[in-house]
Amino acid sequence: MSKVRVARRRVVSRLLTFRLAAALLRNQAGRKASGVLLSDFDYHLPAELIAQEPLPDRAASRMLVLHRKSATWQDRAFRDLPSYLRPGDCLVLNDSRVFPSRLYGRREHGTGRVEVLLTRPISADGLTWEALVHPGRKMRTGELIIFSDELSAEILGRCQFGERTVRLRPRGSLFEILDRIGHVPLPPYIRRPDTEADRSRYQTVFARERGSVAAPTAGLHFTPEILDACRAAGAKIAWVTLHVGLGTFQPLRAEKIEEARLHTESFTMPPETAAAIQAASRVVAVGTASVRAIESEPRKGETSLFIYPGYQFRRTGALLTNFHLPRSSLLVLVCAFAGRELTLAAYRHAVEQRYRFFSYGDCALVL
Repeated sequence: MSKVRVARRRVVSRLLTFRLAAALLRNQAGRKASGVLLSDFDYHLPAELIAQEPLPDRAASRMLVLHRKSATWQDRAFRDLPSYLRPGDCLVLNDSRVFPSRLYGRREHGTGRVEVLLTRPISADGLTWEALVHPGRKMRTGELIIFSDELSAEILGRCQFGERTVRLRPRGSLFEILDRIGHVPLPPYIRRPDTEADRSRYQTVFARERGSVAAPTAGLHFTPEILDACRAAGAKIAWVTLHVGLGTFQPLRAEKIEEARLHTESFTMPPETAAAIQAASRVVAVGTASVRAIESEPRKGETSLFIYPGYQFRRTGALLTNFHLPRSSLLVLVCAFAGRELTLAAYRHAVEQRYRFFSYGDCALVL
């Protein structure tokens, strides 16, 4: 056999070995991605770091700035946000408005208190809703809950994850009644009753479209002055509307991340926002809800998009977000964008530096 043929066989053999090794690496990477567990997104948080009240000044929050390329972070203030913006940026905010969706009532034939959190309307007339009911196990289909002389609700059935379908019976305009007797839907980690002040503070200054049962909390830090400073820095302001519901705050039930599913949430993206995003050199999303709206197909009008590590971001170039609960879909999304190791290391730093966490807490800017 000639030396040339021997050399060719060696080259072919090495090429096949290289391809086999590459295939094995791809398979191992695939197994690693599919084996991501919810427990990989846990961290220790002392209870005293969970903010129970908003700061007197909305814009006085601290801001932890994460730099993905250098895997570093800086302790800054939220008022510094405009200095990180530049001409060509599009700052996308969620203008959904929170309504008083938590109701307290009693069973028609009993005295025990019943709590109902309306989460999503599912009928054309806006009177049939998905809801969280407590104590849910005691409430049977057909039972009536009395909230006031103006409002009652009938339990129609049970949904997939334990929610209930309820039919509201208002005597007058439903939302006018809710404004009178409903409560601000503060999350359960805020361990106090809602107050009149929460009606304005658990709401962004730019909230317009009613429909959320939890605040898009990254937007809570903004004041009209900060928005003007963002525009002065050259950023264009654009709006999406995603009504925050169970898809945002319901706990993940699957231990394997790729098996988790989110509830559907409705959203709209105006044509002018889509055009601004398309023309931008960088899209800066304010909040995880804005990210999910930006990354979803606008024509569908609703999304159950679950973003976890391995997701390829198509539009989002930077993210402003609050600090999120361990093992939550929101923390998983941030890890998908910033990297799990960097995110969790930054969270440990935030704990050490006594940042304030969750809805009324501080924020992070991921660049």
